[in-house]
Amino acid sequence: MSVPQLNDEHRGEEILAVLDTAFGELLAADPAAFRVKFRKMAASAFAFYRGTACLFYRDLDAEKRGGPYLDDRTSRVWIHGDLHAENFGTYMDSNGRLVFNVNDFDEAYVGPFTWDLKRFAASMALIGYAKALSDEQITELVRIYTAAYRERIRALATGAKSDEVPPFTLDTAQGPLLDALRDARSLTRFGLLDSMTVIRDFERRFASGGGAVELDAATRYKVLAAFDGYLETLPDASLARPDSYRVKDVVGRRGVGIGSAGLPSYNILLEGHSDALENDVVIYIKQAQTPAVSRHITDPSIRDYFQHEGHRTVISQRALQAHADPWLGWTELDGTGQLVAEVSPYAVDLDWGDIDEPEEIAQVVADLGRATATMHAAADDTSGESLVPFSTERAIDAAIAADEEGLEPLLVDFAHSYGARARGDHQIFLDLFRNGRIPGL
Repeated sequence: MSVPQLNDEHRGEEILAVLDTAFGELLAADPAAFRVKFRKMAASAFAFYRGTACLFYRDLDAEKRGGPYLDDRTSRVWIHGDLHAENFGTYMDSNGRLVFNVNDFDEAYVGPFTWDLKRFAASMALIGYAKALSDEQITELVRIYTAAYRERIRALATGAKSDEVPPFTLDTAQGPLLDALRDARSLTRFGLLDSMTVIRDFERRFASGGGAVELDAATRYKVLAAFDGYLETLPDASLARPDSYRVKDVVGRRGVGIGSAGLPSYNILLEGHSDALENDVVIYIKQAQTPAVSRHITDPSIRDYFQHEGHRTVISQRALQAHADPWLGWTELDGTGQLVAEVSPYAVDLDWGDIDEPEEIAQVVADLGRATATMHAAADDTSGESLVPFSTERAIDAAIAADEEGLEPLLVDFAHSYGARARGDHQIFLDLFRNGRIPGL
């Protein structure tokens, strides 16, 4: 992609306009949360990139009318929507198995599969630049990612057996992925509960402080009513013991992360699968956000498929992630769609801090390419949803096969050009922020 050059003032106005469209209402409601969010984004070009999927898709907007490798099918597959190099980590699947895979599906939607690949490629350019890798080394990493993705898509499209394309588990992962899984295995439910709760009068309750907000009676009633609605969205086989749903306590929380600033959320403490206090479960209810991709996908059959953003997030995650969290569901609160899921004791994100040697980075990037392909292949006619009624891996495989040599240079060129743009945009954003140019802050 060739990125048109704009002067800083013009680009600054574009950045402000996109941020206002994406975050204006939430920022007006909670400026303090966005000051925290924007300071985190100011820390580095990569942090800025993480927080501005809205800007990324605005820049890709022209491609919605077509592009290399995109046809009627490959333009409407389930995509992650925010596939950067830090959105990978561990989770405990519904079979009790620790898996390393893509995580954080808040931006998931239906759109062109190449948008996921481009967003990841540009993120690798930013990480590589921050680690002082040369342009040639960054090029090689993007090629490795692309080749691993291509190889896995081809294997899945041609009917590879499950043992030929296994998930990343304690038995199959290596390097930093295995380290993350081992870290996750060392964590315990008791450790999570100990950090969030106390035991009073022989019963567990949320601890005060630490971001917890006590609720008034009216809000508590609304949250519990939303919880009852959520229970109806769980799969029939999700949980076998009715007592698992008994509510012990409820608190409010305020999201201040890069992706959740200004979004109200609540934590609910549940009985768990036995009477033992160490088996209690914490779930969260969080207002779901409008995905950045959706502003650039005009197909009404996609938009109208979802009841609200909470429903969209859950349906997309279930489509993209095999054996998803059994607590994953949706509800409504004050007429707004909510995402509900477990606060997992076993979640460990991929830590790029100590992955510095090019050979080790290359190994990780290849695995992430395979994980991306597996995610795209999971979300098709076998996912139980009618929105994508075809085999995505076969559609993507056929599209790439029509121009086998073109995918790597396409993603390499995009990675370098958009990585440079993101670094420039970060500096423009930093100057806007520090000089008081962002309205409402």
